[in-house]
Amino acid sequence: MAKLKHFGILKIKHFVIFITLLVLASCKKETKYLTELTGKQIAIDSSYTLVDSIQEFILPYHDRVEQILDSTIAYAPYTISKSDGKFNTTAGNLMADIVMSETNPIFQKRTGHTIDFVLLNHGGIRSIISKGNVTARTAYEVMPFENSVVVVELKGETLLKMVDYLIKAKRAHPVACIQLILNKDNTVKTFTVGGNPIDMNRTYFVATSDYLVTGGDNMNFLKEALSKTETDYKIRNAMIDFFSKVDTLSPKVDLRYYQLQ
Repeated sequence: MAKLKHFGILKIKHFVIFITLLVLASCKKETKYLTELTGKQIAIDSSYTLVDSIQEFILPYHDRVEQILDSTIAYAPYTISKSDGKFNTTAGNLMADIVMSETNPIFQKRTGHTIDFVLLNHGGIRSIISKGNVTARTAYEVMPFENSVVVVELKGETLLKMVDYLIKAKRAHPVACIQLILNKDNTVKTFTVGGNPIDMNRTYFVATSDYLVTGGDNMNFLKEALSKTETDYKIRNAMIDFFSKVDTLSPKVDLRYYQLQ
């Protein structure tokens, strides 16, 4: 019996060794790598016909999406544009104010802090808001990108770099809750946040986009952030939420950023 038991154990050991060798051998197989990738352009034109079964399946979803996108949620009594002012515009002011009003409650709930001001980029506004009905599709036209709001914590000295950037950029980058007044020679007459002068001994929470946080539009000063809070809130969605709450959009070119004449 002992011999049989020993023989059984031996067989099991040999079996394990045999399986192990097979595994090791399989691991030594030559690894193949992709060395070439080819493709061709296929034009989609009138020669391609719809597949009825696919069309019938998609159509109800397509129609529902179109209905939602084109439903009126607000009204614009005049055209809202990013080119109707030199240092601030109706479109820029609207977008910055929306980011402030819609994002601040989220940030406050998550962190216990409040957003001090907003900074976006002029190039991020991709369309006017025409006079007339405003829909969810309008928001997609103005902000077609998937950019979301990020709140960064900046030192007072970094804000001075931001001011220097805005002066040199000579573009109406959207801002909210700051006032920047320039003299005729482009020097700073006044710069306040929330109506107060900059306190170099404190930090400020700035709402911006995930694109700018990484240095987009050469806003490299945002890389100096002491902290970053991802809100997971798309700017476009903030616009739609805001449009749904108001009846009429009435942004103005104002005195948040201007130059003395």
